[in-house]
Amino acid sequence: MCENNAILEAQNLTKKFKISKNSTLTACDDISLKFYQGKTLGIVGESGCGKSTFIKMLSLITKPTSGEIMFRGCDITKLKGEEKRNNHSHIQMIFQNPLEALPPRMKIRDIICEPLLNFKKIKNHEKDEIARKYLEMVELPEEFALRYPHHMSGGQRQRIGIARALVLEPELIICDEATSALDVSVQKNIIELLIRLQKQKQISIGFICHDIVLVSQISHQVAVMYLGNIVEILPGKDLHKYAIHPYTKGLLHSVFYLGMDKSTKIDKLTGEVPSPVNLPNGCPFQSRCSDAKQLCREIKPKLREYQEGHMVACHLLPIDKPV
Repeated sequence: MCENNAILEAQNLTKKFKISKNSTLTACDDISLKFYQGKTLGIVGESGCGKSTFIKMLSLITKPTSGEIMFRGCDITKLKGEEKRNNHSHIQMIFQNPLEALPPRMKIRDIICEPLLNFKKIKNHEKDEIARKYLEMVELPEEFALRYPHHMSGGQRQRIGIARALVLEPELIICDEATSALDVSVQKNIIELLIRLQKQKQISIGFICHDIVLVSQISHQVAVMYLGNIVEILPGKDLHKYAIHPYTKGLLHSVFYLGMDKSTKIDKLTGEVPSPVNLPNGCPFQSRCSDAKQLCREIKPKLREYQEGHMVACHLLPIDKPV
């Protein structure tokens, strides 16, 4: 991918939460990732791995403990006041549960147009026209403008969430498990809509999910996250064939998907996930890795280049090119 097309870059992003006088929870540990214009970066991992904390830092909902978030050359973690508020128009989110994310007492027209009114980009009398435009964009009839969220299905509500995210013409949209609460057939339609809109508008998408098969199918690049660490980064199309980190392979081997070799054994990941409050020395995956060596228990592996476009954090691989 061309470096010049990176619109947002997380650099050594870390988030620690003080939970008691002597205890600190490390949710994200030294994460560096890039989002490219018109491309989708998928971030996948088990529940509790730090995905949601990471995206909350990107959207400035949560303040990082350390590190930088560079958007178009500016470190947005240092923004305050009106500058910080204005930055929200560039980075928008689509949430997991649209019923909870949409104000229940507001009509769809008002929900879609509220961001524009907040930023004083339209007048009240323009709301009907704007609502029609964005309802059409997400493939909903214009009469939905006067409905309330509870009068709509889950898939329709998520389309409204997409419309609300798009209305400010952001450069990056972050989907936080945006399809996990939907039926599979509806999920497919929402994914197809997002892909079409991305091509039309050249939007960057951060797709956060625990479904590694879905992530690999729709993402140009996939980052695999475990216990607050990025353990592997590679192109989505190569995930099934070239994934090499023991955790990534464990995720792939624990699910069934169409097109897989029917003779493939379905294995579930075993072992206890260490507490993020009491992280072990060395590799964070050591307690669940059957091939872990003494080195894995002593020194934490760095994310290094394995092949072009493919980076792995693992002592078991013949890697000698640090990032």
